[in-house]
Amino acid sequence: MELNELLGLEIDLRIPNHYNELSSDEMSCRILEIKRRLGARLFIPGHHYQKDEVIDFADIRGDSLKLAQICAEIPEVEHIVFCGVHFMAETADMLTKEDVQVILPDMRAGCSMADMANIEQTEKGWERMQKIWGDTIIPLTYVNSTAAIKGFVGKYGGACVTSGNVHTMLKWAFEQKERILFLPDQHLGRNTAYKLGIALEHMCIYNPVDNEFKFDGAWEDIRVILWKGHCSVHEKFTPEHIKHVKLRDPEIQVIVHPECIFNVVQDSDYTGSTNYIIRTIEEAPAGSKWAIGTEMNLVNRIIAEHPNKQIESLNPFMCPCLTMNRIDLPHLLWSLEEIEAGRVVNRIKVDPDIAKYAVLSLERMLELS
Repeated sequence: MELNELLGLEIDLRIPNHYNELSSDEMSCRILEIKRRLGARLFIPGHHYQKDEVIDFADIRGDSLKLAQICAEIPEVEHIVFCGVHFMAETADMLTKEDVQVILPDMRAGCSMADMANIEQTEKGWERMQKIWGDTIIPLTYVNSTAAIKGFVGKYGGACVTSGNVHTMLKWAFEQKERILFLPDQHLGRNTAYKLGIALEHMCIYNPVDNEFKFDGAWEDIRVILWKGHCSVHEKFTPEHIKHVKLRDPEIQVIVHPECIFNVVQDSDYTGSTNYIIRTIEEAPAGSKWAIGTEMNLVNRIIAEHPNKQIESLNPFMCPCLTMNRIDLPHLLWSLEEIEAGRVVNRIKVDPDIAKYAVLSLERMLELS
């Protein structure tokens, strides 16, 4: 059986070579023409981290969950070409009608953090956690996770979280059970739990590779079990970066994403979700100075949109996220021309049994936030 059959996907990773030989102007013209012809039948959402060349053709840009929710609200749409990554397209597929085709222009577009938690590891770890702590744990997963992990969380009474509602969701979870398993980003879990008053010594790290826990103290004192996962972009910001910008200019305010490591979050002036960062800069006075600790495509776009403010990356040598940065003009054009030709490439389709519980985990979150 072919890989695409096993995954339940209509997929062809081999983009024809001639697309890479086209000029940007020619591709742009062809994309605009297809958008005009398909009209309301086509919707292109673009995540904040995408390249400008792709964002230019997005009907709307935003964070992953908001984009998926908007996709579900469009009455006439038949084709959603999601300019984001795999887990985002999965969420869009689960929230839209059965006959809506969700397409990811480049199947290499993924999230390294989401890939750090697979369902086999999670089920194995959960079995061991039940033996240690019994029925005292509720699982939460960041939306940056696979549909299978969202489904696991939904099945065992938990919910999804975003970086914007994570405080609300952790408070809710502690009302349900004594302990929380937080997947897959240890930093978001640690930073949020600490802000809610959970001491670091009451948290442990679970390593799915060796099925072991790392902590000092007693088992019964653990309140938060942190999956050993991280964002490969946000983990590269360090306290030294903050010290450097503050020494160079004490007036610079540092704002970072809560996927950053603990000491960076503690040393920054502001911490919050992508939308929080965007909104904070928008509302800041002209002439204010900012160093932003998040993905470089977004930082560069914020800089371009606020010429009356001094804005820079907290780490000027940071590269854009390699996995979230995959989609380009050739792949976008290819996916659109295949739609017009009556063919579907790179369709994302979540198994109904997984989707049932995954949607439940999303609904629990949406009811509370």
